[in-house]
Amino acid sequence: MSLLRSLVRLAVPFVGAMALCSAVMAQNNQPSYELTDPLPTDSPGKVEVLEFFWYGCPHCYALEPVLQPWIDKLPRDVVFKRVPAIFNENWAASARVYYALESMGQIARLHRPFFDAINRDNLRPTSESDLLQWLTSNGIDRPQYQAAAKSFSTESRLKRAAQLIDAARINGVPAIVIQGRHVVNAAGSPQQMLAMVDQYIAEERKALTTARPGAKAAR
Repeated sequence: MSLLRSLVRLAVPFVGAMALCSAVMAQNNQPSYELTDPLPTDSPGKVEVLEFFWYGCPHCYALEPVLQPWIDKLPRDVVFKRVPAIFNENWAASARVYYALESMGQIARLHRPFFDAINRDNLRPTSESDLLQWLTSNGIDRPQYQAAAKSFSTESRLKRAAQLIDAARINGVPAIVIQGRHVVNAAGSPQQMLAMVDQYIAEERKALTTARPGAKAAR
């Protein structure tokens, strides 16, 4: 692990959200890079896109309104997945909420409201009382949530997310990984970032089509 990555992980409550969110550019000094050891993908025959984010990141929050319409227009052979970034215990708190709500089938409904609550309404996900109050006010059963948050499945997914971040050499968010190999950083505007992602998606779709003689990319 590089010195910068070690420092980022140790700087638990003392580094502001802006610094952590922009750390990736300081580390790589480029809008994108390719992994020499690609991440494994779980979507055979399709292009897999992973977004690494943190609910407390203002850059991720700014990306979200542009991201969702973009997701809605993705071709059928492109699979989009979110991965909450975990650099310290503060980030892990909101990542736990994400996976617990996802296991309850509630993340589609509450993903954006949770973003709003943290960035607009100053909700502290590290405060259990504040978090539980917000969840119950949004129709979540408290005992059911607490069981989901402490489940083996959630713990396993948190560990997996941390492993993916290490393997992708990600030091800040938002970052998007295409087909386990191309990493796009938060360079420029959200539109510019997604335009670069689109280029890599097109390359990977073409490669998939070439690998299947006679097949055409899905639209």
